[in-house]
Amino acid sequence: MTRCGWAADGSAAMIAYHDTEWGRPSHEDEYLFELLVLEGAQAGLSWSTVLNKRENYRRALDGFDYIRIARYDQAKLDALREDAGIVRNRLKISSTVKNARAFLAVQEECGTFDAYLWDWVNGTPVVHRRRPGEPLPASTELSDRVSKDLKRRGFTFVGTTIIYSYLQAVGVVDDHMRGCLAVK
Repeated sequence: MTRCGWAADGSAAMIAYHDTEWGRPSHEDEYLFELLVLEGAQAGLSWSTVLNKRENYRRALDGFDYIRIARYDQAKLDALREDAGIVRNRLKISSTVKNARAFLAVQEECGTFDAYLWDWVNGTPVVHRRRPGEPLPASTELSDRVSKDLKRRGFTFVGTTIIYSYLQAVGVVDDHMRGCLAVK
């Protein structure tokens, strides 16, 4: 038994994330929003960089409280740009607020973001058991469709590659390799 290649030689935080979160179906809107923010922050960076800043994000973004984040004003955005504990990219920071507002609109329409997200797969995770060393795709037809719909709804930093990574992170897609010790 081993871990998926991307986590096998990682830090303690990366290994813990792989072993306890990645690929596990999540249905809590708070967690789904948190991972959406973190995956968007990762654009152009490594996952380990963002994962190592996760606690700073929790502090800076009021515990990923999307209701509060949706009300952030320019002064709060300016303060976030000065916070060295998070990725200080202006567009990524403003995306957090836009996405919080869009997230609330999806909840209004669908009851929960969970219902919206899991409807794409009829409530059942898409499971791939790749062979060790077999590469993961950067995107799929599913991530293409979800990305396009999220953009239509006003979300940003939700390109198909980011969304495929997000779908993996929250367990809509389970890409753990064959023999991975995290597979339950």
